[in-house]
Amino acid sequence: MILALLTFVGLAALTPWLTRLLGARIFYVVALLPAAVFVYTALQSATVLAGGVVTESVPWIPQLGIAFSFRMDTLAWLLALVVTGVGALVMVYCARYFFDREPSLGRFAALLLAFAGTMFGLVTADDIYIMFMFWEITSVLSYLLIGHYTERKESRGAALQALLVTTFGGLAMLVGVVLLSVAGGTTSIHELVADPPEGAIVTVSMMLILAGAFSKSALVPFHFWLPAAMAAPTPVSAYLHAAAMVKAGIYLVARFAPGFADTPGWMPVIVIVGASTMILGAWRSLRQNDLKLLLAYGTVSQLGFLIVVVGFGTRDAALAGATLLLSHALFKATLFLVVGIIDHDEGTRDLRQLSGLGRRRPVLAAVGLIAVASMSGIPPLLGYVAKESVFSAFIEAGSAGDGWGWVALVGTVIGSALTVAYSARFFWGAFARKPELQDAGARPDANGAGHGSHSSRGILAAPVILTLATIALGLLAGPLGKALESYADTVPGEGDYHLALWHGFELALGLSAVAIGAGSGLFAVRRGFARVQRAIPPVLDASRTYWSIVHAVDRLAARITLFAQRGGLPQYLTTILLVFVLCLGVSTVLNRSWPETLVAWDYPAQVFIAAVMAAAAVMAARATHRLAAVLLVGATGFGMVLLFAFHGAPDLALTQALVETVTIVVFVLVLRRLPRKIAQHNKPVRRIRRGLIGAAVGVTMGLIGLIALGARQAGGLGPELARLAVEEGHGKNVVNVMLVDIRAWDTMNELSVLVVVATGVASLLFVTGRNATVPRLRESRGRRRGFERVRLVEDPHTQNDAPDDRQHTWLLGGRTLAPDQRSLMIEVLVRLLFHPAILVSIYLLFAGHNAPGGGFAGGLLAGLALIARYLAGGRYELGETLPIGPGILLGGGLLIATGTALGSLFIGADILTSAYFEGNLPLLGHVSFGTSTIFDIGVYLVVIGVVLDVLRSLGGEVDRQQAQSDDVPGEAEPVTAGGERA
Repeated sequence: MILALLTFVGLAALTPWLTRLLGARIFYVVALLPAAVFVYTALQSATVLAGGVVTESVPWIPQLGIAFSFRMDTLAWLLALVVTGVGALVMVYCARYFFDREPSLGRFAALLLAFAGTMFGLVTADDIYIMFMFWEITSVLSYLLIGHYTERKESRGAALQALLVTTFGGLAMLVGVVLLSVAGGTTSIHELVADPPEGAIVTVSMMLILAGAFSKSALVPFHFWLPAAMAAPTPVSAYLHAAAMVKAGIYLVARFAPGFADTPGWMPVIVIVGASTMILGAWRSLRQNDLKLLLAYGTVSQLGFLIVVVGFGTRDAALAGATLLLSHALFKATLFLVVGIIDHDEGTRDLRQLSGLGRRRPVLAAVGLIAVASMSGIPPLLGYVAKESVFSAFIEAGSAGDGWGWVALVGTVIGSALTVAYSARFFWGAFARKPELQDAGARPDANGAGHGSHSSRGILAAPVILTLATIALGLLAGPLGKALESYADTVPGEGDYHLALWHGFELALGLSAVAIGAGSGLFAVRRGFARVQRAIPPVLDASRTYWSIVHAVDRLAARITLFAQRGGLPQYLTTILLVFVLCLGVSTVLNRSWPETLVAWDYPAQVFIAAVMAAAAVMAARATHRLAAVLLVGATGFGMVLLFAFHGAPDLALTQALVETVTIVVFVLVLRRLPRKIAQHNKPVRRIRRGLIGAAVGVTMGLIGLIALGARQAGGLGPELARLAVEEGHGKNVVNVMLVDIRAWDTMNELSVLVVVATGVASLLFVTGRNATVPRLRESRGRRRGFERVRLVEDPHTQNDAPDDRQHTWLLGGRTLAPDQRSLMIEVLVRLLFHPAILVSIYLLFAGHNAPGGGFAGGLLAGLALIARYLAGGRYELGETLPIGPGILLGGGLLIATGTALGSLFIGADILTSAYFEGNLPLLGHVSFGTSTIFDIGVYLVVIGVVLDVLRSLGGEVDRQQAQSDDVPGEAEPVTAGGERA
């Protein structure tokens, strides 16, 4: 099971690239994986159906008892077959449903495959926290799949709505999961169910878990997100909203019902919510003219039906629930696929515009007829077997004195009658010949094959297979019942019901006949019934309530923002700093851990450095030119460099110096778009107040530092860290070993932050689309023979005295700059120093484990070399120096770091466990090389990628925008030898 999940992840990651080669045929490839997992699950049938289980476990967080633990029993086996089997068929369907030119087809295929793997992990996970992890991943993937058509507002809105509803439900569920695991003393789901804890905390936890299940399965009052999600492509609706995602909540209730159905409040909540959802969904379905929306509300109704049955907590109800779950997945997925074919070929899903389709498409009509018959509970189909078993279970419970059994029976019979009515309306609307439409000339019988040319007989393969399964399993009700009884027998209590097509003349059969007859009657008087529905105002409109809440939150946020953030940036900083001073200042005054002795300075130079830093800070605050202010702020940073150096911290000094230099350059790049003078248009106000606030912050920070120095009660960790660095990290540089070994988790998080920062900066600048690479000169490759030459546009600003309009240059990009912006001296220095700087950066990378340096410092030095090339030669020089995009460096570096971290899992060790090689090599002498160095290479690449992305954004993109906005261009457009613009 774990190997299957890893394979899902790996293939999903490769799918976008494979799609470029295969187009829509990629779905045939990705369908092989869920099909293979389906076969694997089927091969476990002998073990599972004999009462055994298949388990796999890998420890993850032993201190909390959390492990990647998976367990396949009867219920997990059933859901795994549904998830993988239906998933494989839907993917085969997608190969005929989508065109090769479908936008973002590779992403869609990858997400659909990942969703199948996530659902497989969810239904087989035995650790409650791992199950919850998969639970939340399904919410994220469903958001991306529902919003596949990103250009459509309704798709984006529906995706966000589904995400918000299921995520908030998931947060409530998380609290319940934590409470339940603490009360039960274990994170194993089967142990919690086998020996359920008791008490008020368990009751609260189960209500919270039910809230999460209700939101995921679109039950009242969370039902409104599912119909809105029909904005997704039809295969998504067929899989997520019929066979997979919405079944997650049903599965969770079915999983916990054997142990917790007797929890106070469980039965009323399950029966009332389930029955009301079934009736409300069916009622709303009868009002829909869009076939897909009709099925969506019908799905809401059937989910209510399912939750009542699987959560009822008796042995017979559990057997009926498992059967109903399987039958619903088969007939509802079939119907959604049928609607997809109709929409594709006819160009509409509106039943008021369809007529005579059954005559033109008899096979499609037969498939639809069998599916709606199973949904209506018509023998000999599986839906009939499931519905009769449900009625029998409730009759048995009611006869035994359980009043909730009669309530559930009445609610489900009414809901079943409505189900028959909307099932008949669906088939009539999709396939019947409507004379009134023929008279109006709307889509006559002679319409031919419809609008689409993409559909073929092959697209019918998936719905036909599902339909045959519905027929076969109905006829094989007896063997199917014996297979599912091993799950039903886990529910405490008596019960001897078994599945069969014929149980004789009994009350359940009579109720089925009543439901079919009443539903048929409602369909017969559909016009009059529709008028009654229109006359009754909606009692519960959760969708309108949702949007009212969203708009109220928006208005509240706007008012709070207007109140708290009035006054611009100075006011924001004033509020933040005052809160800081008041909170920490009070704590500082009340503190009693003052140092007993005060040391004015450690060495005389410290006083001089501190005085220079203080003077620079004051001068920066009073500076009137932005560049002067930036340089003065940088002086305070370089003062820290000196302090680190005098305190014997060369690594910190080196890193701080490089960071400060890069920061100053970035500030200068930003300043090009700002006025030269500070407060050029508006004079500074409230200087005294601002000065007092600044002084208060400085005094507060000084007191905090003083108290921190006096609060230490134990000795320092320096000697212990030095020992760990050598013995555990195989390095003498404690700082670098800390970063890439001892606290590598923090470094991984910081790498992620750097990637996010670079992406955010670039997103703000590339407002019309973000290029994958930096701009380059065309035909520049192959023309680098010592000195480079490039021909320029005929422009008075770029003329030179060379007779052939050519001259030598040290930097290829330098020739694109206007003469007044070039410096030959700088070009020569940059050309001569660039490669030594890169070599030194590589030296710092590999030497950092035992000497000052490391991946971060080396990456910064390489970044500074790139900055020098850009400053000397412009944005084209940046592209010629490093022609690959920053995304490759950022992604590659992060992949190397995380790959190194996860690599230890494959040898049975914990994440980020390092391995080392030590030995004597010829010429090199004693060599020690560890996986932490590979991790440091990832850090090195990420830092270079960040610098390149910032340069490309704040440098190259600002240059391009400025060149477009200037009346007189400041840079010439390079052209190739043939006169073509680069």
